[in-house]
Amino acid sequence: MTAATHSTLFPQVPETADAVLDGLDPEQREVALALTGPVCVLAGAGTGKTRAITHRIAYGVRSGRLQPASVLAVTFTNRAAGEMRGRLRQLGAGGVQARTFHSAALRQLQFFWPKAVGGDLPRLLERKIQLVADAAARCRIRLDRNELRDVTGEIEWAKVTQTVPADYPAIVAKAHRDAPRDPAEISQIYAMYEQLKRDRSVIDFEDVLLLTVGILQDRHDIADQIRSQYQHFVVDEYQDVSPLQQRLLDLWLGDRDNLCVVGDASQTIYSFTGATPDHLLNFRTRHPGATVVKLVRDYRSTPQVVHLANGLLSQARGRAAEHRLELISQRDPGPDPVYTEYADEPTEAEGTARRIRDLIAAGVPAGEIAVLYRINAQSEVYEQALADAGVPYQLRGAERFFERQEVREAGIALRGAARAGGNDSLLDDAEDLPAQVRAVLSTKGWTSQPPSGSGAVRDRWESLAALVRLAEDFARARPGATLSDLVAELDERAAAQHAPTVQGVTLASLHSAKGLEWDAVFLVGLTEGMMPITYAKTDEQVEEERRLLYVGVTRARLHLTLSWALSRSPGGRASRRPSRFLKGLRPGSGSLGTIASGGSGSFERGAAAGRRKPRGPVLCRVCGATLTEAGAMKLMRCEDCPSDMDEALYERLRDWRADQARELGQPAYCVFTDKTLMAIAERVPGTGGELSSISGVGARKLDRFGADVLAICAGEDGGAGLDDS
Repeated sequence: MTAATHSTLFPQVPETADAVLDGLDPEQREVALALTGPVCVLAGAGTGKTRAITHRIAYGVRSGRLQPASVLAVTFTNRAAGEMRGRLRQLGAGGVQARTFHSAALRQLQFFWPKAVGGDLPRLLERKIQLVADAAARCRIRLDRNELRDVTGEIEWAKVTQTVPADYPAIVAKAHRDAPRDPAEISQIYAMYEQLKRDRSVIDFEDVLLLTVGILQDRHDIADQIRSQYQHFVVDEYQDVSPLQQRLLDLWLGDRDNLCVVGDASQTIYSFTGATPDHLLNFRTRHPGATVVKLVRDYRSTPQVVHLANGLLSQARGRAAEHRLELISQRDPGPDPVYTEYADEPTEAEGTARRIRDLIAAGVPAGEIAVLYRINAQSEVYEQALADAGVPYQLRGAERFFERQEVREAGIALRGAARAGGNDSLLDDAEDLPAQVRAVLSTKGWTSQPPSGSGAVRDRWESLAALVRLAEDFARARPGATLSDLVAELDERAAAQHAPTVQGVTLASLHSAKGLEWDAVFLVGLTEGMMPITYAKTDEQVEEERRLLYVGVTRARLHLTLSWALSRSPGGRASRRPSRFLKGLRPGSGSLGTIASGGSGSFERGAAAGRRKPRGPVLCRVCGATLTEAGAMKLMRCEDCPSDMDEALYERLRDWRADQARELGQPAYCVFTDKTLMAIAERVPGTGGELSSISGVGARKLDRFGADVLAICAGEDGGAGLDDS
């Protein structure tokens, strides 16, 4: 979710230029009025930086001081660029170019390549990992899957820092960078990778920037043509600019200074990709006369969340920490952050799922809740726990909404119905716009009730349901709107990548959560070795991990829970320690000078938090090995050990589950997941005690479904009583 989601979905375009400034706070207004010369906006998390810069551009356009086609706004993700375009359109400033660095450069490269080089631009390589694998094979260097991914990342880092293959080993040593392989080997693979690209006439995403830089440096006539078009530049997330992106920006600017940059050094979390806050921190040195505005009024988070965020940064060290912003919450007080210690990771996941279920029962929408972790590998146990708790979820990082096949098909169907108008029999009984949309999408798989089951069928339904909700919101905001109006709105949203919200708890890594926000955030797995990550060795790397946790904390509007587990698996040695970053902040963790008074919040420990008794190690019932993965622990065997599942029983359980899901109006996995049904079919419990010992069969599900499940296991139709002996 973004801040925009909490504003009016379809606001009216301001009538005048001055009306664009309405509602801005004094600092945001200062940004909006600073239309000339170099401008540096230091914007803390939740302070409305996107609002400030989009209103600045819109005010300039609406007042006639900026021509829309002369403005180029650049940021780092398609989502952010799309949101910016959407906001500018709502402010009456359509026509402004808002793009990522790569998108803007690719557009220029495609246009000027025939003139500068001749012929067609080489094909753009969507994914470079296979070519890196080919290069390693040519060099007779064997890479496993993880090494291949890491070496690919190293090549990307080298290119954005403008490091050529021959210089890579020396530059890595100078930067104290931990290379995933011997630097000489990576240099060799990197050189071969570049050779293979030339042989196959392809370029990668980094080449897009490099080639654009090369053309602008060598062809002054082309550089002048671009500079004559773009007179004003805005750069969002300026703390994440790489040396290569800064070089491109310098070439776009030439000797002019109509540049506005926006950033926060305390949110620099992508240095592994070549990003550096130095350009932001040095901005006033490079532009001595720059207007500098600080945005510190936090409209996103409660005082309790902001207090924790400020306390976290007060421990920071290094140059970025010297420029940290002290946030001031503008919201009413809320609940204190909750710190929870669990015995093991599965218990932590189950406890988190229970809390989420309680929040949803209390009225917090599932789409306003997120579970954030350090690495993607942590997601599985939370997926399982949420499914067992009957809580819908979505993994962040999936295919973009408007690129999903079902959404494209729905758009075609809606466009056809709009074109046919009253001649489409589908719309005969549809009295209003939402009814028309429901009628059209019913031919594509939408139903009034969600399907039983999960996976692709459920995902398709969720996409179509999001379009139905969007139509309902659109009709409420614009009475009298037609199906053609909605199709036009969808086209504009698709161009801006401004997707409607798909309901479900978000599971995401801390890195991918940047730029998003939720009412309730669960920061999980906060142990030494995970936060900071074990390979963060230098002071600079550890400080970046602290900033990553800061980003996670500042995603929360109201509810914030921080948790950790003392061991990985049940019964394991409780050797883990909570993250050093929480020292002096969580209750009972000691003080750190000035932040001693900052340790507010409630702390829960052990069985009280997890409501579970300590468990011994979970052993595979086939080979006896200790199990650590969530799925394996549910089955009580290694995934690759032979199964003794009763296939007929499994099918009867699946049929029963489908019936239950239909009656409850919930997806099938909210009754029991496939893994839980497999475990039941393998172990064939005969008593309530035996059934409850299976992971995924908690007290609530035992009460609701236990009698039926035991009856089915006994070969009956269901309804037998529970025997807890």
